Amino acid sequence: MPWRAGRGSVINVSVPTLRDVAALAGVHPATASRALNPATKGMTSADTAQRVLRAAEQLGYRPNAVARSLRTARSSSIGVVVPDLTNPLFPPIVRGIEAALSPHGYVLLIVNTDNNLAQEEQLVASLRARSVDGLLLATARLSHPLIEALATADLPVVLVNRGREDLPLPSVVPDDAAGIGLAAAHLAQLGHRRVAHIAGPQDTSTGVTRLRAFRAAAARHGLAGDDGLVTVGGSWSEAEGARALRRLLESGVQFSAIIAGNDILALGCYDVLAERGIRCPDDLSVVGFNDMPFVDKVCPALTTVHIPHHDLGAEAARLLLDQMAGRRREERSVLMPVTLSVRQSTAPPRDIAGRPPGTSG
Repeated sequence: MPWRAGRGSVINVSVPTLRDVAALAGVHPATASRALNPATKGMTSADTAQRVLRAAEQLGYRPNAVARSLRTARSSSIGVVVPDLTNPLFPPIVRGIEAALSPHGYVLLIVNTDNNLAQEEQLVASLRARSVDGLLLATARLSHPLIEALATADLPVVLVNRGREDLPLPSVVPDDAAGIGLAAAHLAQLGHRRVAHIAGPQDTSTGVTRLRAFRAAAARHGLAGDDGLVTVGGSWSEAEGARALRRLLESGVQFSAIIAGNDILALGCYDVLAERGIRCPDDLSVVGFNDMPFVDKVCPALTTVHIPHHDLGAEAARLLLDQMAGRRREERSVLMPVTLSVRQSTAPPRDIAGRPPGTSG
């Protein structure tokens, strides 16, 4: 309702409606609605869409997302579930997701589970209560009742950076086997024959796949296959990487290089090398996996398997868009190609006969 601001002046503070926009643009309200919705904008001609947008800008119209969701039974929001937001791996993946979904009018609701299954279940329930149109899950343990329940739920779901071969859920993952193979081939070409592996948790698909790939690559490239050359971390953490390397060093097994299950485990190795005076790569070469932001800035810069984080997130978002559009491809999984970023943490081995890493010959 208009109100009087002062003598002889009246200011109209009524909020412009979709009908006002349609009237100014000379179109039906339904056409105006389609033109203002990124998901349906393509259903109108470019000229009509521009006319509606100009009318909306002129009137200062802002679409009411709540009202739209009530009309369409869609919230235009996507739930993104990550296990650890402090892990530098995930922000570029989320940026890729956002870049692919934003042009279609979707906003992201991002939740962090701290790798806690009960917390994850509660957070996913909260996202579903908010009527998200789909879920992108960057966490998937090998035994995971929540994921198993979502596999049969009437909600589009895509796994990101994790896979479950036993469930009809699409996933986008880096080619772990190829990446470990590149790391093993690089070390073999440098002359390493005794290469250790610090594996990730074996209750995650990534940990299992990369350990399996290491064993296969070691056999393929003529690397020693001693069981003592493999140690398994209990979590994807720097502290666990350090504990794992200490176990290897204290076991007395000889090795001249390490392939870590991911960059965070590799950085944990760096802590132990510093505390024990072991020089990298002179005494021990180290290879990581993921090529997280800033691992090229550590000293020495980390040789690691590069995965296209942004592209991985964008591809997962595209699979989700396909599902939400009714083009369900439950069995489809996408392997993202990987490369090896060779930096300063790897070099040809010194003679290690009769001495553990870091001791003089």
